[in-house]
Amino acid sequence: MTTTPLHCSAYIDGEFRPGGETFERRNPATGEVAAVADVADQATVDSAVAAAVRAFPTWSRTTGFERGALLRRLGEVALERVDDLATTMTLEQGKPLNEARGEVRKFAQAMRFYGEEAERIGGETVPNESNDFLSVVQREPVGPVAAITPWNYPVELLGWKLGGALGAGCTMVIKDSEHTPGAGQVMAECLTAAGFPPGVVNIVHGAGEVGAMLAGHRDIAKVAFTGSNATGQKLFRTVSGVTQLTMELGGSCPMIVTRHANLDLAATGAVRRSFRNAGQICIAINRIYVERAVMADFTDRMAELTRALGVGDGYADPDADVGPVTMEEIRARTERHVSDALSGGARLLSGADDHPSGGLFRHPALVVDAPFDSQIMTEETFGPAVGVAAVESLDEAVAHANGVAGGLAAYLYTDDLGETMRAGRELDFGNVAVNNVDAGIINAPYGGRRESGFGSEHGREGLEGYLQYKHLRIRHTH
Repeated sequence: MTTTPLHCSAYIDGEFRPGGETFERRNPATGEVAAVADVADQATVDSAVAAAVRAFPTWSRTTGFERGALLRRLGEVALERVDDLATTMTLEQGKPLNEARGEVRKFAQAMRFYGEEAERIGGETVPNESNDFLSVVQREPVGPVAAITPWNYPVELLGWKLGGALGAGCTMVIKDSEHTPGAGQVMAECLTAAGFPPGVVNIVHGAGEVGAMLAGHRDIAKVAFTGSNATGQKLFRTVSGVTQLTMELGGSCPMIVTRHANLDLAATGAVRRSFRNAGQICIAINRIYVERAVMADFTDRMAELTRALGVGDGYADPDADVGPVTMEEIRARTERHVSDALSGGARLLSGADDHPSGGLFRHPALVVDAPFDSQIMTEETFGPAVGVAAVESLDEAVAHANGVAGGLAAYLYTDDLGETMRAGRELDFGNVAVNNVDAGIINAPYGGRRESGFGSEHGREGLEGYLQYKHLRIRHTH
């Protein structure tokens, strides 16, 4: 485990290829240089795609058992280098070191899952009107895939795409976030150590223009993207009309607390999912609707837990609850959303004081009595702040929850089975968690609705999205 700034080069055809122009990524906690990365130009992107194209015929014909063994081995290598991967994330992105270690373990879990799913890719036979014919339906990989991955979970979310695509038999070119190139650099080293053939996985570095070069490349069969709605819309306009897409775009995720909820459980869950990773999670709770009868009790409990959170440099203090936000844009937006709610009559129960370290550190903000039309209740903050508003009924809460753009995840706390079934049916979200805040598990499909994107990751569906069907109709001639 080292804190020396990493130099990150393109990983193409199983080797690192240094480039010309570079960019720096600085530690959001200290301002020190955490990594220096080579910016991919068009020639670098073309070379990476060409490597994936060359590797595809051989890789696509390996058995699921061979691919599965390599994926499981990659998970093992990642665990062997857990501190190296975790350190890059903490220094580049800001999350506490122990939280980053947990992310590496989630990556290894995904590799084990998709390693097993690769062995279960099957087909079927379909009856014909005549016994002289046999129809065989096969599933085959779509081709070389472009993966554009985010900075908030640079290892885990890469694993979702890598496991599904490689397990299906696709080759890949990955464009990692310009905010976390070190994670991609160490992952490339892990891929080599795990024994993946050259060209099966390639990694390039850079910002949005590099992602556009990759997504719009004529030899890419599918693009898998996780990121903001604005970037997703730009990407949608970039790809060819025949390029397949999976997009996970986040959204403003609601939580509902009814009068029948266990308030201690609800407050604990709300604090965890609102402020973990400094609120920089696609499924972070952005807005909470609480039945008025329990509003005061709930907010008192949540305020006490929020004030107890430790904020600090996640490398110097691996057990910190909240690290710095990753960039100035998020700090400013968080402050703007809080100020907007307060100007509309909301109250701040936690987060009023500036953090002594200044910079990109913020005390988590709990804003109560937030107006329904305030920014914190209608936009994705993606930072350490959450708004709470009182409602008169579950029906009113569901209407507010569905009334904001995006449909990735929603949370409900109630011990009433009727409320669970009614809200579970009526909430227009791809993931609904009841009495817990873990909306996604690796063996169930995960994806959004409406402005939150389309397609699924996780589960067998996360692998099937990289497969296409072939109908082989055979006539017996003897």
